[in-house]
Amino acid sequence: MAKKATITPTKTPTKRSLVIVESPAKAKTIMKYLGRKYKMMASIGHLKDLPKSRFGVDIEKGFLPEYIVIKGKSKILTEIKKAAKSADQIFLAPDPDREGEAIAWHIAEELRPLNPNIHRVLFNEITKKAVKEAVASPGVININRVNAQQARRVLDRIVGYKISPLLWEKVRRGLSAGRVQSVALLIICQREKEVLAFVSEEYWSIDATLLGKTPPPFVARLLQKGGEPLKIHNESESQALTDQLQNATYTVAKVEKKERKRNPTPPFITSRLQQEAARKLHFTPKKTMMIAQQLYEGIDVAGEGAVGLISYMRTDSVRISPDFQAESKTWIAEKYGQDYVPETPNTYKSKKSAQEGHEAIRPTDITREPTRLRGDLSNDQFLLYQLIWNRYVASQMQPALFDVTRVDITATDLGLRATGSILKFPGFTIVYTEGNDSNPDANKEGSEDDATLPMLTEGDTLNLQALAPKQHFTQPPPRYNEALLIHDLEEKGIGRPSTYATIISTIQDRKYVEKREGRFYPTDLGDTVNDLLTENFPQVVNVEFTAKMEQALDEVEAGRTDWTESIRTFYDPFSKNFEKAQTQMRDVKREEKPTDILCEKCSQPMVIKWGRFGRFLACSGYPECKNTKEFVEKEGVIEIIAKEIETDVLCKICKKPMINKTGRFGRFLACSGYPECKHTEPISLGVTCPEKDCGGALTEKRSKRGKTFFACTNYPDCKFAIWDRPVARPCPQCKAPFLIEKYDRNKGTKTRCNDKNCGFEENE
Repeated sequence: MAKKATITPTKTPTKRSLVIVESPAKAKTIMKYLGRKYKMMASIGHLKDLPKSRFGVDIEKGFLPEYIVIKGKSKILTEIKKAAKSADQIFLAPDPDREGEAIAWHIAEELRPLNPNIHRVLFNEITKKAVKEAVASPGVININRVNAQQARRVLDRIVGYKISPLLWEKVRRGLSAGRVQSVALLIICQREKEVLAFVSEEYWSIDATLLGKTPPPFVARLLQKGGEPLKIHNESESQALTDQLQNATYTVAKVEKKERKRNPTPPFITSRLQQEAARKLHFTPKKTMMIAQQLYEGIDVAGEGAVGLISYMRTDSVRISPDFQAESKTWIAEKYGQDYVPETPNTYKSKKSAQEGHEAIRPTDITREPTRLRGDLSNDQFLLYQLIWNRYVASQMQPALFDVTRVDITATDLGLRATGSILKFPGFTIVYTEGNDSNPDANKEGSEDDATLPMLTEGDTLNLQALAPKQHFTQPPPRYNEALLIHDLEEKGIGRPSTYATIISTIQDRKYVEKREGRFYPTDLGDTVNDLLTENFPQVVNVEFTAKMEQALDEVEAGRTDWTESIRTFYDPFSKNFEKAQTQMRDVKREEKPTDILCEKCSQPMVIKWGRFGRFLACSGYPECKNTKEFVEKEGVIEIIAKEIETDVLCKICKKPMINKTGRFGRFLACSGYPECKHTEPISLGVTCPEKDCGGALTEKRSKRGKTFFACTNYPDCKFAIWDRPVARPCPQCKAPFLIEKYDRNKGTKTRCNDKNCGFEENE
């Protein structure tokens, strides 16, 4: 009997949910937690934006923006649309901030006609628990946050598209202006003016080394005369007081002992992370945020696969979830002991504008100690993770306790003071202490230190061991570095956590500022652009006005203000300024500033003009006479940089004399037989390159921004370079092969060792 054929029913393919994030790295990590029921796709950032080739904002229609698919993103959008058609549901999971919300909104607008089952999910951290909870309880797109991003984008487009062409016309092609970046440039230029206008004042300090009944000797500083604060202005005053102290009787007038508590600092918010990474790791804000993004999105960890190591890194909240604090409390007690755990968890207060829905930047698992991950992370990833981990752990620990002693001493009518502190309980300091942005040259007299004081009681007579009068000079406010600039931008309300890195990199990319020895200096171009913008847009390129605009954007995000009204607040004064600027802005490109310097070729006066690489001297007889000269201006005095200097060096090719010439990128030796002989050589400064096995010599060069620096003649094989002029003389203190020259407007030129750990320095 023949068997009946069996018919297997056809299975309907199970639909998968589609999850869309910004980056492939984030997609890889999330995929591990969600499994095969979900399809992961990455948008690679924004898919739509305002057009690059036109303004793209309709002012008359309420600042209506025109969004188009970004060039090169059409293929990605097409693939996402194809996947959306067959998806069971769609989860939009870009980052939990304004930009992420805008990305989600643009994608939703494209996908809704194809599949309306769209959800928004937010990951404060990319861990199994956080991802599964977010997908299980999805939300909707926050249109207020989208509108805040739209408002910022439109505001920046208005400034960029209106002011930039003005700068092209009045200064040079290729320049651009930004609403917030221009205020950052203003702050740097204002600080530079303060530094240059600063007049240093001399003052002196006198320290006395004293010995009580028992060792050790200790140091007290002279602070008072006749019960009043004392300021020693010059050497003669110092000498008179030193003579008086030399013959005085020293008596302990008062001994004050107290316990001092030092509390831990809060866990990181974005701005504090960027500042501390700049201070301790010398990372630029841009680099810090790039590495933090990697740690957030996921790193391949041995035995675990892709793991998100930190919570979301763009936040201004210091809040920590109670569950994570409870886990931390248990772990700290096991690791360091119960004495290091506070009775109640440490809580910190965020500023009013903070998004409390976010947490502070923290590790996703406190048990993942940095040393455990050393082999899984790059060096930079390890350093930043260690910084974040240490800061968080310390924030959950007990304060440090110090026994502080202050001793007041009388010497006739003079008063001295000695301070000392002894660490009683280290608390959080066994893990982490915050860096300091203060001026290293600032006066620190009267500050508490870790000096150990002997047992002293009131009425004790002390023996003078030595007197040390020392000359000081008041210092100007420090020029900005990354940490100080971010601190001031935050304090003044300029920008937001997600924008600091972009602001700082943009003003450098535009050649408006340059960094020397870690500090920002405005360039000639930056000074000129800043002057033009502040003269013509005083109501817009303004710290207070920009801070109010940031607050207005926060109000939009909170749903309390219409986004177009916030733009109108900015646009009305801006448009009035813009109309005036079109006719009244200085035409720097065609501006000629007369000087009393005569052209050696035609005897007509030279004028200062603006060129592609900054200011230069040109003959007023142009175009008949095309003579030009480079110059530097110091305190209003013009110093001409000679273009050609005869030398006694002979050309190696034709034996004719070589000429010291100035080119676009510095000085060099060129054969006087040019154009028949085109031989050139770099000019050695007589200083051998310090790089091991290089064998080259240091020579003077000029950067693309027109600034002088000193680099190896073996470039590009050797990339050693410094800003300060090398001096062909070994350091007498540490025997380093050469010294460097530093110019100080108050002290003149001084020579010091290039090794900062050495500390050797001498005035010219």
